[in-house]
Amino acid sequence: MDADDAYLGQANYLVDQAIDFAVQQLAEVTDNAVEGVATVPGLSREASAIKKRGGTYLSQYPEQPVPDIDWLRIGEFSVDRAEAKIEQFIRETWEFDASWLFCIDYLGEDAAEFDNRHRFRVRWSVPTRRKPVPRATACVYFTFSVSRIKPADHLVDVFYVFETNRLVHRPGETRFREKWLKDIVESKAELLREIEF
Repeated sequence: MDADDAYLGQANYLVDQAIDFAVQQLAEVTDNAVEGVATVPGLSREASAIKKRGGTYLSQYPEQPVPDIDWLRIGEFSVDRAEAKIEQFIRETWEFDASWLFCIDYLGEDAAEFDNRHRFRVRWSVPTRRKPVPRATACVYFTFSVSRIKPADHLVDVFYVFETNRLVHRPGETRFREKWLKDIVESKAELLREIEF
């Protein structure tokens, strides 16, 4: 079993939890709307307090839009198109040094109750002239959730997780940091230095 594949199960589990939680929240909102109860799921305690006071919250930093691309619709989804969209997303929205190289692998499909989840792995490395085969790589796991109940003109839900990290990202909501890849590679390289064969 590849060391990178050890994180595959964890990445799948985290994304599945996020999707299931979103479905549960949607069901609660729908139930509350039917009962006439006004709720806002996920609203933080601080935001609720600001709302009760009738005030507004102004950040001291100006809001910078997070870049995103146009993702696939359910009716036009295919594995090849999804791979092309991942590559387009990375090249157009992530800022990283030209020395980083990546490859995209399709890992398979999982069927859930309301959707099919297609998994992809983007493996990153920095090959050099001295070491064309790098000792450590960093992986980012993408999941495309293709709904079986939504109309074909709705967008496919896309999630991604960085290896060794539990945070589930969505395109257009998080700004990529090259440091995340460097931290993964450096921690693996440090671990390899500590192990004696």
